[in-house]
Amino acid sequence: MKRTWFHHCIVALLVALSGCGKGDHAEDAHQVAAGASAVAAPVPPVQPPESAASGGSCGKENGQEVRHEAADGLGTVAIAQLPKQAVATLRLIESGGPFPFEKDGVVFGNRERLLPPHRRGYYHEYTVPTPRARDRGARRIVCGGARRQIGDCYYSDDHYASFKRIAG
Repeated sequence: MKRTWFHHCIVALLVALSGCGKGDHAEDAHQVAAGASAVAAPVPPVQPPESAASGGSCGKENGQEVRHEAADGLGTVAIAQLPKQAVATLRLIESGGPFPFEKDGVVFGNRERLLPPHRRGYYHEYTVPTPRARDRGARRIVCGGARRQIGDCYYSDDHYASFKRIAG
């Protein structure tokens, strides 16, 4: 009984890690999962949603939540879904300021390499104020291209650990 439960957990973990929109990796995970479940009770392979296999946008399919991804592999967030402080920061970027923090508008180096690669100086970072925070907080908007343009902007609520493309 414990062995069967363990194998089901491994299969579920492999399926979860195979991800949405990752192409061939999902198929590899299902093959590994099939081999692991052969020891215990057979488990039917989980088929990824059609749009996930093709690398397209994902959503809620077959009752399962799947993440939305842009062509560059980053998730997307609509302006309407951003916190009101982030929307206000976008408006400040469009108008050219003034910005509440001295470091707003400085060059963002993309050292994490999570954003699409561009020459140094392409990206600039801006602070999204966090209510009740004593410092700048962890929320940022990073925009690429000419200043005052918000067509290539990304939102991070975890101090650059992850980004979502802002869809206008």
